[in-house]
Amino acid sequence: MRHTRSHTGNRRSHHALKATVFTTCTNCEQKKETHIVCKHCGFYRGRKVLDVVKKVEKKQAKKKN
Repeated sequence: MRHTRSHTGNRRSHHALKATVFTTCTNCEQKKETHIVCKHCGFYRGRKVLDVVKKVEKKQAKKKN
């Protein structure tokens, strides 16, 4: 069944891309995305969640092999 242009446009009105929102990390003051662990220090909401140094070392060891 055919849909009018206005019906199609109303359906597609929610397809717009949204801009990424950045905030500053409370630990290292770097820019980070909201609700995501900081990639520079591994902290999220004041707690250490990710060991960044260990992750980098693992990546380098993998690259050598």
